[in-house]
Amino acid sequence: MSIYDVGIIGGGPGGYVAAIKAAQLGGKVCLIEKGEWGGTCLNRGCIPTKTLFAVANLATQVQDASAFGLNAGETTIDYPQVLAHKESVIQQLTGGIAQLLKGNGIHTLNGTAALAGRNTIVVSKPDGTTEQVQAKNVIIATGSEPAEPPIFDIDENHVLTTTGMLNLTELPESLIIVGGGVSGCEFASIFRALGCKVTVLELLPTILATEDIHVIRHIQLFMKRKKINIRTGVKLTHVKKSEEGVTATLESGEQLTAQKMLVSIGRRYNTANIGLERVGVRTENGKIIVNAQMQTNIPGIYAVGDVASRYLLAHVASAEGKVAVQNCFGETAEMDYQAIPWCVFTLPEIGHVGMTEKEATDEGYTLTVGKFPYAANGKALGMRKTDGFVKTVSDADSGDILGVHILGAQASTLIHEAAVAVRLGASAMDIAHTVHAHPTLSEMVMESAEAAYGKAIHAL
Repeated sequence: MSIYDVGIIGGGPGGYVAAIKAAQLGGKVCLIEKGEWGGTCLNRGCIPTKTLFAVANLATQVQDASAFGLNAGETTIDYPQVLAHKESVIQQLTGGIAQLLKGNGIHTLNGTAALAGRNTIVVSKPDGTTEQVQAKNVIIATGSEPAEPPIFDIDENHVLTTTGMLNLTELPESLIIVGGGVSGCEFASIFRALGCKVTVLELLPTILATEDIHVIRHIQLFMKRKKINIRTGVKLTHVKKSEEGVTATLESGEQLTAQKMLVSIGRRYNTANIGLERVGVRTENGKIIVNAQMQTNIPGIYAVGDVASRYLLAHVASAEGKVAVQNCFGETAEMDYQAIPWCVFTLPEIGHVGMTEKEATDEGYTLTVGKFPYAANGKALGMRKTDGFVKTVSDADSGDILGVHILGAQASTLIHEAAVAVRLGASAMDIAHTVHAHPTLSEMVMESAEAAYGKAIHAL
């Protein structure tokens, strides 16, 4: 029987990246996946959602074409073609991962895996047979799935998870979204842009509660301007399904109806039935407990991604996979969460890295804060993308950048300059003194840093 240097359970962005990294380090690797390469992110999450976002973003530009002097005429949404585009993107990427795994000499198995011992994985294959894998080190990267509270009676027809929403073959006329977090707000922006009537219900006093307060206030305003009905501080007590759609009853007694309901209120960790109890891997509320080296309490067993991470983000899972592998091969590596870029694909986009203004204040910092509006940027004006701002939060004593928050067009791209700055401990002055090309949206990052010192050129 072959003994692998690393056996990896889960072929999502944590698992397959770890497998390739291990192969690059000269290891003999076995990667096990029960579904499709790329996991939730590629097949039922990030990639299909952002492909739909690209369509929604284009739809808004076409609708605004006349303001540029372009007479595009009446446009309609061919949703089957939209879905075909989405599927082609997924297939191209899953095929690409398969080629990468093959090209790196990684042994792959399709099946459901469970730990039978500290160094033993049993794989149940689709044909009913089993195979035993021996590995010096094991990395668990089994991910997460949408939470399904019983009150909603999710059937993926009338009441759907994000997975079911992505599998709809027709655009609904109206949609209730339960949950105003990242996923809920992204779907609200996408389906509103595609012509759907959207209502968002959020239990908390605000949507997108993890964002900076200025971002929250403005994105809520922008979403309402697009006629997205946002209801915060409301509790849903009953859901009734019928042939016509769904009726949601609020604690106040008010009833809301829609053709479909999307439930987006969190995720559950995929830790059941994978043998954790058998070998003694410690968990807390279903989540695997790991240290900064991604090690569990059992020597030689690591966990990465949603199943163990403080952030349920694909790029964090990949970074954690690399850290785990380096430790498998005797290196000393630790995961650094200080400069994790976070992007929300609403219309307009949100990007942030580091601390919010409140978090920094709560940590005891004395702050200088600089803001620069999209409306004062020439490139944004030419694009007719003037909603939003760049906000730089820095330490008044050292000048070090503590956090940057961007709301506006291409925020998901612009935020990475700030991520590098936070990671390297750069000051706001470092960015302010770095020449930025004109005319670009990136100039706003520079002017926001200048604004932290009251020195922005193009804003009072």
